[in-house]
Amino acid sequence: MKLNQSVRTYVENRPRYAGYSFEKLFPDVLFPADSENNKLKASQARDLLCKMLVIDASKRISVDEALKHPYINVWYDPTEVEAPPPAITDKQLDEREHTVDEWKELIYKEVFDCEERTKNGVVRAPPASIGEWSSSRHRCSSEQQHTSSSTSTDPAPLTAAWVTSISTSSWSHPDLI
Repeated sequence: MKLNQSVRTYVENRPRYAGYSFEKLFPDVLFPADSENNKLKASQARDLLCKMLVIDASKRISVDEALKHPYINVWYDPTEVEAPPPAITDKQLDEREHTVDEWKELIYKEVFDCEERTKNGVVRAPPASIGEWSSSRHRCSSEQQHTSSSTSTDPAPLTAAWVTSISTSSWSHPDLI
């Protein structure tokens, strides 16, 4: 898709200034020096940013290309990327009036359901309510404490599949924005 003609005209008529290098805009200190066996490098991050921050969408890096970029590829999981979109069970959800607590409950259930769908086919029943979940989430068995890679008592980290599904859904309640 080309730039809108009025946008193109505006940009072309602006004064031209010498640009800054990406090394100056995004210095090495902004990126982890060594992580993931030295696969993540500031130069790779700057390269990806350079390819993403292109005004003309036809010249910008595609999502598929970005997923294969060396800076992102270390986190790439084909099962998340190629997962089917979540089923929308209630298309009128946004049209209903809900209290803040009802919205929290609905969002909690959606997150839980989506997380369960992305786990190697293992599905367990969600707690009955947020109250039950929040009171039980701090009680970790010793086995869970030893097998967990995180020492946090927060729920499991969000997966890319969930982030993709939630960002492409139609959640637009004013109390949640």
